[in-house]
Amino acid sequence: MLDTIFGLPMHPLIVHATVVLVPTTTLLVVLAAVLPRFRAWVGPVPVLAALASCVLVPLSTGSGESLESRVGDTRLIEEHSELADSLIWFVIPLALVAIALYWLQRRTASGQTPGKGLVAAVSVVAVLLSGATLVDVALIGHSGAKAAWSDVSRKPAQGGERDGDGN
Repeated sequence: MLDTIFGLPMHPLIVHATVVLVPTTTLLVVLAAVLPRFRAWVGPVPVLAALASCVLVPLSTGSGESLESRVGDTRLIEEHSELADSLIWFVIPLALVAIALYWLQRRTASGQTPGKGLVAAVSVVAVLLSGATLVDVALIGHSGAKAAWSDVSRKPAQGGERDGDGN
């Protein structure tokens, strides 16, 4: 499916979009949850960002599986792959929370005041879920960096270059 573009693997290209959009989405959702004026101002943007994240995450994992089949399976790649498979289970609920916040804002804008308890509950879930999503993204990114670059630190410097120890 998503293998290469101009001879380069698609995975790093798609992953960079995901790594920017998912944390941006969590920030938008948190701000919308805790700042009613921001929620009114931003409108459907957190919902759109969350839905785009729901599209990008499977594209990232699919392109990662294509890359995995090209480079082979190692323990580090397997760990990264398993962690990456969990992200969709964070971004789908994040999209649902973004939709709930937008719905609450629309009700407020139309003069129907939602209960403070409902707004507080959705806001708490939004903040907690956003934090958990960020942790998951960080763990996935760290494991991916280890998988991609672990061999580099073990190779000696070549061509008269010095290694990190000044040798």
